[in-house]
Amino acid sequence: MTRLTSLAAALMLAAFSHAAGPASAQGELAPRDGWTVIDTDTAFSELVESLTAAIEAAEMGLVTQASASAGAKMQGVTIPGNRVIGVYRNDYARRMLKASVAAGIEAPIRFYVTEDTDGGATLSYKHPSFVFAPYLAEGGDALETLAGELDAVFKAIAEDATN
Repeated sequence: MTRLTSLAAALMLAAFSHAAGPASAQGELAPRDGWTVIDTDTAFSELVESLTAAIEAAEMGLVTQASASAGAKMQGVTIPGNRVIGVYRNDYARRMLKASVAAGIEAPIRFYVTEDTDGGATLSYKHPSFVFAPYLAEGGDALETLAGELDAVFKAIAEDATN
């Protein structure tokens, strides 16, 4: 692992530690506006593998990955598994940027896999239409159409990964 990747993992670990509080306070993600949250009986590592396969099957790109639990493990600390996986594709990126350069900060759009206390795992993601909502005044119909298409793509990936 590169020094920059290790630093990023350590920073993410610190951010999660401060946001989540003690390990005993960590729990499953609750439903929230603009998100899909899918609780499964699938083990964390298996759900990550299923998600990766579903992304490939949807012909999308797995662009980024980050894991506070992997960073913690490198420091000898054990916390529940988590992985943030950024997904996008260049043709969507070009359309997004044509509609709104500012919206580019939101790409790639992310899935979040978290290990549950019962041994299962949860897959969650913000709907692309929710992610791009702040940019619709600038991006107009083109960005709204793109976000709707991506909503369908992300839903299909999530369903494929969790079925």
